[in-house]
Amino acid sequence: MRRPLIAANWKMNKLIPEAVEWVAGIQRLLPGLPDAEIILAPPFTHLAALKPHCKNDSLKLAGQNMFWEPQGAFTGEISGAMLKSAGCEYVILGHSERRLFFHEDDAGINKKISSAQADGLKTILCVGETLEQRNGGQTEEVVKSQLQGALEGIEDKGDLVVAYEPVWAIGTGLTATPDQAQEAHAFIRATLGSILSPEASEGVRILYGGSVNQDNSRELLNQSDIDGALVGGASLAVEKFCAIIASLN
Repeated sequence: MRRPLIAANWKMNKLIPEAVEWVAGIQRLLPGLPDAEIILAPPFTHLAALKPHCKNDSLKLAGQNMFWEPQGAFTGEISGAMLKSAGCEYVILGHSERRLFFHEDDAGINKKISSAQADGLKTILCVGETLEQRNGGQTEEVVKSQLQGALEGIEDKGDLVVAYEPVWAIGTGLTATPDQAQEAHAFIRATLGSILSPEASEGVRILYGGSVNQDNSRELLNQSDIDGALVGGASLAVEKFCAIIASLN
């Protein structure tokens, strides 16, 4: 059984006092929610402040990105070791916004995954196609290329999570239908079977990310190859985020 994972990606939102209030709110609500691994990826500046409020390992922290070098003259970057020291267990890599706005490619993401593993961080690897690529029938080609490029030479250590985020559905209000999402997730699992091994691919949790909210989460999370969600905008309000977790029932 793959334990469900629901991750909140705040992107560049919230100040530290707001973040502390959000964490206090979810800590009160989590005991009444379905069993799942809950991850919070706040801005880097919030990590150390939030760690003391993440009690009993019920809420785990993630970095939104990292650089592949352990240290050095890389102004503005964050290493995996820095994320670990701030209390992170996970790191999100290859998010579509990193690919789009900061021109990250699969080769660089591959080096980041390798570095994250060396630092003992679990990786949430994001893959997904644009609307133009989907309309051109290139979804599988694009996703397969991203997986192969990012995971080339990466040893399976049981610490990999993949998030399928159709770029056309991020922040647009559009959402893949449950059938579309399941089809993409099944393809990702099959592709992981050829990259890692069939046995390893069955243990990898694959999340859906693309305008997930409390209205569509139940149908999406009910699909056989969807093991959770990477939630953006709907994670900023603790009540909406908890409603998504509750839809696992």
